[in-house]
Amino acid sequence: MDFLLPPIISFLLTVISIPPTIAFAKKFKMLDNPRTRPHPAHTQQRIVPRAGGLPIFIGIILTMMLFTPFEKNTIGILTGLIVLLAVGLLDDRYKNLSPYLRLLAQFIAAGAAVWSGIGIDFITNPLGGIIHLNTSPQLILLADFLAAIWIVWVINMINWSKGVDGQMPGIITIAAIVLGLLSVKLNLLNDPSQITVVNLSFITAACSFGFLIFNWHPAKIFPGFSGSGICGFMIAILAILSGGKLATAGLVLLIPATDFAYTFFRRILEGKSPVWGDRGHLHHKLLEQGFSHEQIALFYILGSAILGATALSLSSSGKLFAAALVGTIILGAILWLNFFGNYSRQRDPDSG
Repeated sequence: MDFLLPPIISFLLTVISIPPTIAFAKKFKMLDNPRTRPHPAHTQQRIVPRAGGLPIFIGIILTMMLFTPFEKNTIGILTGLIVLLAVGLLDDRYKNLSPYLRLLAQFIAAGAAVWSGIGIDFITNPLGGIIHLNTSPQLILLADFLAAIWIVWVINMINWSKGVDGQMPGIITIAAIVLGLLSVKLNLLNDPSQITVVNLSFITAACSFGFLIFNWHPAKIFPGFSGSGICGFMIAILAILSGGKLATAGLVLLIPATDFAYTFFRRILEGKSPVWGDRGHLHHKLLEQGFSHEQIALFYILGSAILGATALSLSSSGKLFAAALVGTIILGAILWLNFFGNYSRQRDPDSG
């Protein structure tokens, strides 16, 4: 029962905050308008308020302050969330800030978290044993660098996975629940430090689910960079705090992770900057095949749930094998859709 109250309150805070956020976004012209804000990744022509990070921020911050101890880590998380919210709202207002400025904000947020002591102390060797990263100043520096890269990578991966309604908050809800259940398991194994992580995980999941209700197609509000940045930041932090369970988070997020990796290297091979958007994501290709927003969102959600359940029951070596196998299948599907998608695209009935 102690784990139920924080997510209930965070859910209610998020849901209650969304209607005034919509009004706020309309008043200050934080709108996704394809006519005045053209972008190759647009998937619909409706005018929809952005600023979705604001209600998620409110739900996480207020509940976090109520139910988790105020420690040095808390300062790092708060600082990171504030930076991502501020830059995200500016991006919503001034029509797409430079992606390099957004990237800088991500590194500042990650740096604040690492400075506060959120770091990768060890890595589980899939072949057996544990590799400790806190035994020398050089290894600690390497661990901090890896933690910062991990945080920025997850933020961008989630940011690139918000192309259709319901997609991003659905993925985050599942990922946060899985990390929360993992921390419950560790807490039952006599690790009392995991209580805070359990609360943070379920708070994040509840906020994301509250946002999902309003983001389901046809969405009444879009997450914007602030929403995806905050959610990605929290998942990355939770994966570290839950005992360095990056492999678990990586397996849950395997579908967006594979799409991210393919898109990143595809853009580089095409001579383009990897941070500039296009219509080559998996969700774009599925839309071209005739799938609806709801179907694509459910694909991501159910896929993440199945992979999450798998991650909770596998050993480190098992997770590596599962990630390699499923990642290869997903990559094969992405390649097929990119190069042979026209052959499987749904067509209008022939008029005869």
